[in-house]
Amino acid sequence: MSASDRTGPGKPESASGSTGLGKPESASGSTGLGKSEPGVDRAGSTPRRGAADPVKALMHRHRGLCERAVDPLEIAAGLEAHGITDRTAARFRHRDVFSLAEEMYARVSRDGDTTVPAPPAAPRVHAGWVLLTLLPGALCAAALAAVHLTHGRSRLFAAAAGALAVALALRAALRRGPLSRTGTDRPGPRPGAASGWTTPWTVWLVAYSLLGNGLLGNALAGGPDTLPTGTADGPWPLTAAPVLALALGCAPAAWTAHLLTARASRKLAVSRGLEDFATSVRPLLIGTFVLFLCALAALLTLSSAVLGERAAYPQVLTLGALFFLARLLTTHGFTYAPAVVLTAAATVEAAALATVFASRLPGFGLLATPVEALVTTWGADSVPTLTCGAAALALLAHMTRKLTRASAHAPPEPAR
Repeated sequence: MSASDRTGPGKPESASGSTGLGKPESASGSTGLGKSEPGVDRAGSTPRRGAADPVKALMHRHRGLCERAVDPLEIAAGLEAHGITDRTAARFRHRDVFSLAEEMYARVSRDGDTTVPAPPAAPRVHAGWVLLTLLPGALCAAALAAVHLTHGRSRLFAAAAGALAVALALRAALRRGPLSRTGTDRPGPRPGAASGWTTPWTVWLVAYSLLGNGLLGNALAGGPDTLPTGTADGPWPLTAAPVLALALGCAPAAWTAHLLTARASRKLAVSRGLEDFATSVRPLLIGTFVLFLCALAALLTLSSAVLGERAAYPQVLTLGALFFLARLLTTHGFTYAPAVVLTAAATVEAAALATVFASRLPGFGLLATPVEALVTTWGADSVPTLTCGAAALALLAHMTRKLTRASAHAPPEPAR
């Protein structure tokens, strides 16, 4: 299909047709000399079927979408993804986008040479991505075991090698399966969608869950005087249970994302309108989110029991919720909000530490007062809990707006 057949996202379609020379025709018609006929109200006239058929022009622009659609809702989802709203549909003499899509679907179906394609198959579970999602948790457990069994410089090498292995495994898990942003075998993500630069902020948030609380407590007490020793009872304590739970949580995150994709595809097939789909998919989104949190809480309980550490449920659940919501939005093509929210959360945590150290300068003692009051009242883990909790709530509200759109779950357009 040529470039003229596509309409950029977010740009409403024009309701006017075009002549053979590409100039819009007047809806009121014209005389032989190009002057409008008397008695015709140009502003109040409506488009007519014929040479200036606006729906036909719209069908020409979205020919591929119309030809492969299995029902009007799929066309409506595609139009919605291209920025066509109910107000735009009114310019085509339709009450909403779904009504416009019904006419487009009916007019394509009358062509006897056009074969209506079969509905897209539901996404399947593949052994490849299942094993990849289990790999980060397994490698993280092995790395923690190596850290506990070694001492001195060997422990440092074991920690560095383990962190690198987990990072590579996580990257592989995010490139295939339900957590992938470029999958073509399921609805949602669009190949080539712009992505936010979130890796540094994600690394910071994970590192803070590992070392941040110990550093904050030491800083408020006047330290730290030594580097972390890699143990939970050292002068700069290391809390490994949150990191292990998050690494193990990669598997339930993938499973719940797969469940969301499969169920949303079914609802897309049976819904009779955009509002109907939004109403039916909203409980599915909330249920998927709650299911992941329950799985993460169980994994945190197991990790804390094995490592002999306190289970910091508020801190880990809010951080896990933030990561899960950010990934869900990213896989469905909404990358800007996750990037902004993750950046803001990491910045707030870094600022909390920075104010404590800056308060040691002469005349800046008041800088640490808010953080000190917060830690004294609720503990050191209250800083990441409140930060990640607020960020997760923002993404949850954003998700209930964006992922209830049919266009977020429509099959991706074939590459041209």
